[in-house]
Amino acid sequence: MDDYEVVAEELSKLAEKWRDLEMRVAEVEKVNARLEDAALTTARALGEVSRHWDAVYDAMRRADKLDKQISSERDHDAARSRRDESTD
Repeated sequence: MDDYEVVAEELSKLAEKWRDLEMRVAEVEKVNARLEDAALTTARALGEVSRHWDAVYDAMRRADKLDKQISSERDHDAARSRRDESTD
């Protein structure tokens, strides 16, 4: 085999490897695009979940505040009743 035939054969092998690498890169780019879409979907879903839990915690705080207010009013009314009874 002459030197140019060896070089031509090696170049042919390198060209084949190059095509394989280009195909792999194309596959990786497709997967990467799908992963980016999934990441965006996940981020949106987490935002929705976060907003939901914020609303739940706000409702719980309002309910707790209302319960304390009702309890305070009840205690105030009970104290007023006791004072009124003791003055009778």
